[in-house]
Amino acid sequence: MKILVSNDDGIFAEGIRSLANSLAAVGHEVVVVCPDKERSATGHGLTLHQPIRAEIVKSIFDDSIIAWACSGTPADCVKLALFGLLETQPDLVLAGINHGPNLGTDILYSGTVSAAMEGAVQNIPGIAFSLGSYTSREFEFAARFAQSLVQKIESQPLENLMLLNVNIPAVEEQEIAGVKITRQGIRRYIDVFEKRVDPRGKTYYWLAGEVQEDVEETDDQLLAANLPTDVQAIREKYITITPLQYNLTCGRQLSYLENWQIDNFSE
Repeated sequence: MKILVSNDDGIFAEGIRSLANSLAAVGHEVVVVCPDKERSATGHGLTLHQPIRAEIVKSIFDDSIIAWACSGTPADCVKLALFGLLETQPDLVLAGINHGPNLGTDILYSGTVSAAMEGAVQNIPGIAFSLGSYTSREFEFAARFAQSLVQKIESQPLENLMLLNVNIPAVEEQEIAGVKITRQGIRRYIDVFEKRVDPRGKTYYWLAGEVQEDVEETDDQLLAANLPTDVQAIREKYITITPLQYNLTCGRQLSYLENWQIDNFSE
């Protein structure tokens, strides 16, 4: 398969090197286009008011891999690859392996998920891979799981366009409880802005947040499916696979809003 790989941790991140090299090792045609430096938590942002530069980078990846370092965001990287750098479209767009989990509502901020989602926007299935630790550098098992999942999709293509959000627990391989298909959970944070003063006496603010609680959503259709949330399953040391889509329409509220009679709103 021809596979485009990106990330939000940057060209020098160990996670993307592990992912790209492992896929090339089993015969896939791999192209890397990713940010030239860390672009975490950039969401699906695009660069509109300044040029985007991309340079070929050598010696970081396997010799069979063509790699580009891009000055833009993760979404920029995938868009540029698809419409400016690649001669033919890839079969899959992969992102990661991210240094840290992307669970619940965190995916709204994730550059990793956004890179893979840009592939889905362009009608190419994607997978976002994340390791559930910000400090661990043990990517070998996660990379092997990525190999097996790509092989599964190669032999049994996805019937519908989607993005698979995959989180791998940062534990020893023998501690992995298994693999679960999950629904997206909800995470809330206490966001604290620390007020500081720089050496020139100017005030600045540093965002620091911690998880306050995991909140259960009330979507009846999802609850009826009796699937655990990604947040819950990874706590139990399961690899989580959550199907995502870019259409954010809240379908179950459409009929409610239709009863608003907005045409009489001014009365």
